[in-house]
Amino acid sequence: MGTKKNGLLALLGLGALAWWKYKNATPEEKQAVKDTINTAKDNFNKFGSDLKSKASEVASQVQNKLDEAKTSAENTANQN
Repeated sequence: MGTKKNGLLALLGLGALAWWKYKNATPEEKQAVKDTINTAKDNFNKFGSDLKSKASEVASQVQNKLDEAKTSAENTANQN
């Protein structure tokens, strides 16, 4: 329990320090922070889109293999 409490306090302290530094930053520094956040957000969204398309591709390949196996099994059953 003590470790969680200390971790939360440390996180709260870092958040307060970041807020104070941002509040006292120049407009150019604030814009640089905003640009960095927007770039990170764009990269994260691109990663999510790439991951989603890859998952769809893999699912499609699995479905095709399943259909091939099903057709092969039906053909074998019909021959017997």
